[in-house]
Amino acid sequence: MWDGPMICPFCGATSKEDRPKFCPSCGKTIEHPQAPAGVLAAGQEETFFEGHPAVIGSLGALLVVILTAGLGAIYFWVKSLGTRYRITSQRVIVESGLFGKRVDQLDLYRIVDFVVERSFGQRVMGTGSITIDAMDKTSPVTRIDGIRANVMGLYERMRASAETEKQRRLVRPMDLERP
Repeated sequence: MWDGPMICPFCGATSKEDRPKFCPSCGKTIEHPQAPAGVLAAGQEETFFEGHPAVIGSLGALLVVILTAGLGAIYFWVKSLGTRYRITSQRVIVESGLFGKRVDQLDLYRIVDFVVERSFGQRVMGTGSITIDAMDKTSPVTRIDGIRANVMGLYERMRASAETEKQRRLVRPMDLERP
C-alpha cells in the first residue's frame, strides 16, 4: 500500500487516492510498478503442496493390494481420503479424519528439524515422507506421509521458508532438550 499522497510522475500533482489509475490534474494514466513474477509480498503465503497422501505409497502397500485381489486398495483409498496436507511458505496444515475432522496447524518458524524418508519402496512408487520436529506443545512431531511429490525439493523450500519466517518474526532458535 502507498504510505502518503500519490504524486503524478508527469505533472507533480498529488492525489489523496491510494493507487489512482489517472492523475486528477493532467488526466494521464499512472502505471504502478508490479512485483516480478514469482516474487511474493511480505507476509503473503505461497502454497508448496496441497493434497492427499498417495493411495498406494510403497511396494509393501502394492503387495497387499495384489495379494488381496484389489480389496486392499479400497482400504488404502479410504485411508488416503482421511488425510489432507497443505504446506505453504508460512505453515503446515494437516487435516485428518473421514467423518470427524481434526485440523492441526504448525507455523514454520517453530520448526527445529526435518527428516526426509524415502525407503526403497517409496522411491519405486515415487513417494516420500517428511517428519518435522517442532517447538510446539500440541504437536511436537508432525509427519507428512506418503506424498507423491518431489520430496527433496519440498524439503528444501520448507527449510528456506522456515529460516525466512524465523528472521521475519525475530525468532532465535535455542538448543533445548525435551523432557
